[in-house]
Amino acid sequence: MVRKGSKSSSAKGKWYWNWISRNIYASVAAAFFIVVVLLFMLKYITRHNQELEVPSFANLTLEQATALADAHNLRLEVTDSVYINRMAPGTVYRQNPVANSKVKKNRRILLCINATSPKLVKMPHLVGFSLRQALSELASSQLRVGKLIYVKDMATNNVVGQQYKGRDIEFGTEIVCESEIDLKVGVNPDEDMTYLPNLLGIPYPLVKNYLIDNSLNLDKAIFDSTVKDFKDSLAAVVYRQIPDARDTTIAQSIKMGSPVVVYCSLDKTLVPVTDPEDEAEQED
Repeated sequence: MVRKGSKSSSAKGKWYWNWISRNIYASVAAAFFIVVVLLFMLKYITRHNQELEVPSFANLTLEQATALADAHNLRLEVTDSVYINRMAPGTVYRQNPVANSKVKKNRRILLCINATSPKLVKMPHLVGFSLRQALSELASSQLRVGKLIYVKDMATNNVVGQQYKGRDIEFGTEIVCESEIDLKVGVNPDEDMTYLPNLLGIPYPLVKNYLIDNSLNLDKAIFDSTVKDFKDSLAAVVYRQIPDARDTTIAQSIKMGSPVVVYCSLDKTLVPVTDPEDEAEQED
């Protein structure tokens, strides 16, 4: 025989636990919903994980660069220094990542600063090296190539002499870093012709590399009125060159070591539009 009191107690207990379960589920669901909403709002408000554009720190003092980095939620670290007399001491010469790169918040930007006093380096031994090897050795020694002086020799593009300010310089001599070293390079008279690259639209800082790679010299760079200072020159592009590489007769028959003059501007609309047919003809 079942008692009525027992049935009533069992039903009440079951209802009570069902009520607790429903409330627990509802609370968990509500808490989950609130967390999702908060995370969404946090991501929206703080732009979490959004990529930032790296500003240019070129020519800024370290104090100015730090303030700019703070404003962009970036960190700075000075990892190297050079000495360039045409730049203000203590200003930023180079950065990595470069300006306009996309990075995450709080990314570390590595800076190379122009030193307040000249840094001395030792002149490497380049005689006997190929031109390519010599250029690599100069770069690793924090020196730059000046002019290529071609002299008659059996081997083409083999370094036969090294000069600083017009005079021979011995291996181990201390000179200011980033100094320009002229290289005397051999050339076989039967192999003294090279190719003139089309420099139109090329950024000025890359011009010399293009010419040296083709055994040519940069005679001079002429800047128009849009280029006010050294920082501007880094962003300028070539809009005219002499000789003109668009003349295929000249482009394909120029002697090694020949000088090239470039005209540069910040106004990229000055760069002539190259005819695709002319480009194809030049490649042929």
